[in-house]
Amino acid sequence: MSALLALTDRAVQAVRSIVLSSEATPATGELRLAADRSGDEPNFQLSVVTLPAEDDAVIEEEGVRVFLDPAAASLLEDKVLDASVEQNQVAFTIADQVEE
Repeated sequence: MSALLALTDRAVQAVRSIVLSSEATPATGELRLAADRSGDEPNFQLSVVTLPAEDDAVIEEEGVRVFLDPAAASLLEDKVLDASVEQNQVAFTIADQVEE
């Protein structure tokens, strides 16, 4: 069985701060990742939403929930989402999960 996307502690903090700073739904918002495969490399669109779409995968880590559309879920299987913050800009990076 393949593992869903994992989040590092830094990614959890970044998701939390993005949701809390969202003007739309700070109390009930969650982060949603949708994949766009129109180019050579997939692009991921981030949005803050209140509920997952019917076919979204839901990842919960340390009280933070991230919703993945089906394309993003398949692209991000066995991956780790990490984040870094520089000059108030969050940059997410994706790496392969390493089995321990």
